Amino acid sequence: MTRRFDAPGPAISTKPTATPPAQKPGADRPRNTTFTAFGLASETEPLSPGLHIVATPIGNLRDITIRALATLAAADAVLAEDTRVTRTLLAHYGITTPLLAYHEHSNDTVRDRMVARLRAGEALALVSDAGTPLVSDPGYKLVQAAIEAGIAITPVPGPSAVMTALVAAGLPTDRFFFEGFLPQKAGARRNRLEALTQVPGTLVLFESPHRLPEMLADAAAVLGADRPAAVTRELTKFYETIRRDTLGSLSERFGQEGAPKGEIVVIIGAATHPDRPVEGDAALDGLIRAALERHSIKDAASLVADETGQPRRAIYTRALALARDSQG
Repeated sequence: MTRRFDAPGPAISTKPTATPPAQKPGADRPRNTTFTAFGLASETEPLSPGLHIVATPIGNLRDITIRALATLAAADAVLAEDTRVTRTLLAHYGITTPLLAYHEHSNDTVRDRMVARLRAGEALALVSDAGTPLVSDPGYKLVQAAIEAGIAITPVPGPSAVMTALVAAGLPTDRFFFEGFLPQKAGARRNRLEALTQVPGTLVLFESPHRLPEMLADAAAVLGADRPAAVTRELTKFYETIRRDTLGSLSERFGQEGAPKGEIVVIIGAATHPDRPVEGDAALDGLIRAALERHSIKDAASLVADETGQPRRAIYTRALALARDSQG
């Protein structure tokens, strides 16, 4: 099957540029010839010392920026979350910069070693497996250590799964909240979703494919089945899909189809109408308590909401509070 990205096109002849002074460590390493093919040889001038945070493609390798390529080519080393993944990217563009592993399991000793190289005047490029480093990514610890050591930090912006999904969803973007991954356990996940009911804007979440159906079911129960949402899968890749509907409809659909494959980003719009208050309604509390004696919080809330016509999210919130009171 033809891939969505291809190797760079035929080389374009360019005149050699003047050789810059080789003053910083690593300058004696052979210069990458990658950019000659693009007529951009001048972009391979040595980088200024410091830590360069480089965004890389989230799927389609053509989405990398010219500046990112230049930075990766000119750095003394590239710090990669998974060197196998980053090696594929560098090889695609003919970049031969040495790779070093830096990931969530890297300890203080590893960070101290990186900071020592930066103090010595090297230029290091930090990347994640895909997208912008430090977004749901362990790189911030190294950035903190570098800042504390007085090292210059240079962001090299580019692809981001968060922003790509957000603009593709078709939901309001004037105010949004990035949640990342919800807790894996059902109870903790519902409690976190309950906290997110107070966010006055669009929600952006990452989710593992195998947990997507149950997460959508919980989100529909807690946030409201009528909330607009979008499930994006494999963004920028060959099998990119974007499904837009209400949380309730998406939950039902994925409940029937089962877990999808690929990278998932879920966008959830703000509530379409304010909830009517249910606190202080003794009769309603009685119905909820009776339902809780026979059912789970989720099922009890659904039953009472169907019976009374109250918003399911509001009933679920009240049921959670009553359940906590009974346990405390």
